[in-house]
Amino acid sequence: MSASVAHLDELDRLPTAWGGVWRPVRRRFDVGAFGVNAWTADEAGDHVIERHGEAEGPEELYVVLAGRATFTLGDETVDAPAGSLVFVPPGTRREAVAAEARTTLLAVGATAGETFEPSPWEEWALADGLRRSGRIAEGRAHLAETIERYPDLWQPSYNAACFDSIAGDTDAALEHLRIAVDRAGDDARRAAREDPDFDPIRNDERFKEMIA
Repeated sequence: MSASVAHLDELDRLPTAWGGVWRPVRRRFDVGAFGVNAWTADEAGDHVIERHGEAEGPEELYVVLAGRATFTLGDETVDAPAGSLVFVPPGTRREAVAAEARTTLLAVGATAGETFEPSPWEEWALADGLRRSGRIAEGRAHLAETIERYPDLWQPSYNAACFDSIAGDTDAALEHLRIAVDRAGDDARRAAREDPDFDPIRNDERFKEMIA
């Protein structure tokens, strides 16, 4: 493996469901020892990092590369200007909101004591980001590969349902959503109830029955 250099602005800018932009750093360099990604919020008040937490997930270190972010870590609020380092242990609910336009964070993480494996999250996140950036065919192709690669996970089929719903293919959307619900149960139902991607099929009685 040889050394490689890239500027952040050379990486893909993939829109996220919560309004920020994902820069897939790990994929760009094929990093195999730890997770690393960058996130940008173009406008003040937008989320840079969505609210989430993983009880047995990785340790994560956030580096504020540009702008200023307000972190909520559990019940604590932290002001983090450019140059700040914010360490978040596993199980901590966290989110970061941009206090300035063009706030950019670098996130580095891995699970202590375990050999690193890239999260399959990257695969369906990539497909979703491609869709949101208008690269529909590319996103669909990647999602089809992801469904084959991870046949037991519900998220790829759920995202395929989102693609189909927006494209107007109701039957395909419902079939992919059925697969997701069969695998994940209430997790998939709760997500679908609030997901605007399903607005085109929300009044379909089959959809209503599936998420009830």
